[in-house]
Amino acid sequence: MSETYALGGDLTVGRLGYGAMRITGPGIWGYPDDPENAIAVLRRAVELGVTFIDTADSYGPHVSEDLIRRALHPYADDLVIATKAGLVRPSRTDWVPLGRPEYLRHALEQSLVRLGVERIDLFQLHRIDPSVPLADQIGELKKFVDEGKVRHVGLSEVDVDELAAAREITEIASVQNLYNLADRKHEKVLDYTIEHEIAFIPWYPVATGDLARPGGVLDQASRDHGATPAQLALAWLLRRAPNILPIPGTSSLAHLAENVAAAKIELTDEEFAQLSGL
Repeated sequence: MSETYALGGDLTVGRLGYGAMRITGPGIWGYPDDPENAIAVLRRAVELGVTFIDTADSYGPHVSEDLIRRALHPYADDLVIATKAGLVRPSRTDWVPLGRPEYLRHALEQSLVRLGVERIDLFQLHRIDPSVPLADQIGELKKFVDEGKVRHVGLSEVDVDELAAAREITEIASVQNLYNLADRKHEKVLDYTIEHEIAFIPWYPVATGDLARPGGVLDQASRDHGATPAQLALAWLLRRAPNILPIPGTSSLAHLAENVAAAKIELTDEEFAQLSGL
């Protein structure tokens, strides 16, 4: 199993990344009660070898990007920070797609400032806005690449048809969809990304649902490896396809260490087949 992946064909990252959504306050809103802990978690992730961090301007809003800069700027040469735009937060509970080109440009410029960079390595459309033509949204992202402000474009929560349509407009380096051991409704999207050498970034990657029930396959495999069910869920993702880049997120130093350790777990062929068949 390869431990790295060439994102967009030219950015080599460790396949197990870090999702920086949970370093914000409750409900992904505002600053955490202990910002210094969030900074410590980010720094520890890099110390443990994480080279891919995923965030978004809507996390906080703006808080996650701010904490990343405070913790890690100036960034190591091998650290890739991906962010997103296209969801706005009018309240703590609302996430509203907004894909008007002028807004996406505003969001990009603000993220460049907050992260303290001149170019964003991976800039993702957080959601397709159904009220705006797809060509207008993706076309604006292509302009960012042409202007040198974005290196690669990614999408989030798309189906195969939307992904194919976007690729008619510009190159797509990644897709970030909900996918884990217990929820595989985006299997067709994953297969498409494998075929076309596009990174697949599963969010909520450690979910196991009822699969970790006592006496089950996941429970038994966890005991055999001396690992947690969440670690086995990450190990399964890493084994599932070479283009999968899980981004488990946490605000806990202990859970961070557990997640990173999952990259070293090697499932047997039988264990992988059993888990895949659940």
